[in-house]
Amino acid sequence: MLELSGHCVESVNLLEYPWSKEELEEFLGEKSVAECFNPAAPAITSGKLNPLEFTKEEAIAMMIQEPLLIKRPLMKIGTLHIQGFDITTLRNLISLEPVQGAEEVIKSFKMSDMNACPHKNNNNFSCKNPEE
Repeated sequence: MLELSGHCVESVNLLEYPWSKEELEEFLGEKSVAECFNPAAPAITSGKLNPLEFTKEEAIAMMIQEPLLIKRPLMKIGTLHIQGFDITTLRNLISLEPVQGAEEVIKSFKMSDMNACPHKNNNNFSCKNPEE
């Protein structure tokens, strides 16, 4: 959606990137600890981890060890660091109008929750089973 709106996107693999505490803190901002966790992470969905039980420092340490726990996407727009895909926030910051020729593609996006796992119903891959 961002590229089809004319924006340059530099994609980084969240699971392979060497996160530092300071860098991750910038993306998490002032949100509650529970809001910073990926609700589709296996440790969360299985009940192994309860995001309400951790301090922000503990959560960041866990996310550095297990990046799948980080709610995504993480976006840096200028000096702003944003966690999660909130269309309203993005529209206030940047244009999300499709470039000429991309209108129908953008209209075809059916995901109302851009933070959800896009692979949930895909037999080949799941955010819950990243090794598949």
